[in-house]
Amino acid sequence: MNWARIRTAEGNTVTGVIEGGHLHPRTALGSADGAGNPVALDTATLLPPVEPHKFIGLWNNFHASAEKAGNTIPDHPLFFLKPLSSLAGPGATVTIPPEAGRVIFEGELGIVIGAPVTRATEEEAAHAILGYTCVNDLTAIEVLTADPAFPQWTRAKGFDGFGVIGPVIATDLDWQALSVKVTVNGRERQSYPAADMILPPARIVSRLSHDMTLMPGDVIACGTSLGARPVKAGDAVEVVIEGIGALPVTMAAAG
Repeated sequence: MNWARIRTAEGNTVTGVIEGGHLHPRTALGSADGAGNPVALDTATLLPPVEPHKFIGLWNNFHASAEKAGNTIPDHPLFFLKPLSSLAGPGATVTIPPEAGRVIFEGELGIVIGAPVTRATEEEAAHAILGYTCVNDLTAIEVLTADPAFPQWTRAKGFDGFGVIGPVIATDLDWQALSVKVTVNGRERQSYPAADMILPPARIVSRLSHDMTLMPGDVIACGTSLGARPVKAGDAVEVVIEGIGALPVTMAAAG
């Protein structure tokens, strides 16, 4: 099942399930209750599939990249928060502010929470996962390390549009069978298996739920692996995960 969120031709925002080229509205994310007539997708605009309460990103969560960088293996998620104003959806144009400097893409698998979860076991956490989406965790890499006394994770990853998610939330996926790929102007630049993850999704959700209550719609980006690199204005960047879909954005210069 694929969940999506659209803006209709009349300007209404609707959440529902995609089937047969239509979005079938539901009363809420994850609900089985209908909420109106189907909407043809070719008459609507895809939005970020959810508006999260929290947008959490992980760092150093893949064996290959940890080994290359010489990082130790974490036993608890190393995480940061992206402001909700950074949220963008499929087909967005993302402006690179002059203050951002060099910006890199980071293609990632995103977890979407479907039920409130706090201090959960891994089994309980697994049941709280609604599904998975694509994430492009854009990062102003020079901003991150500009002050040697304080890595600026929130600022570097928090510019408007730097948290791209979509196109849908796919349920009933085997995350271990997925591969995360990124193309820039049609050329593959990143490709890695989700199975190389250090902390798997249920463990991520369980551990984070001991730090904060996770709510329906919250998004957790599972971290990236090798291959993330700079992008510039004019580049067409697309994150692709088979079973979820393609998440394209176009980078643009300020002004």
